[in-house]
Amino acid sequence: MDLVEVLKIVGIAMIVAVSCQILNKYGREEQASLVSASGIIIVVFMIVSQFSSLIIEIKNTFGL
Repeated sequence: MDLVEVLKIVGIAMIVAVSCQILNKYGREEQASLVSASGIIIVVFMIVSQFSSLIIEIKNTFGL
């Protein structure tokens, strides 16, 4: 995982955190939960794609 991917994840986390704080401030706890869950899902998909690339690289390296 290179620096660009890490910065993308940090950016998503910052946007989600600010959005959740604003929504909680205005009494929209349900929407804040949905924003939080969607942020987690997006980050998990990003990590899974990087993990699958790692598995493919390991297979190619060891000839499996």
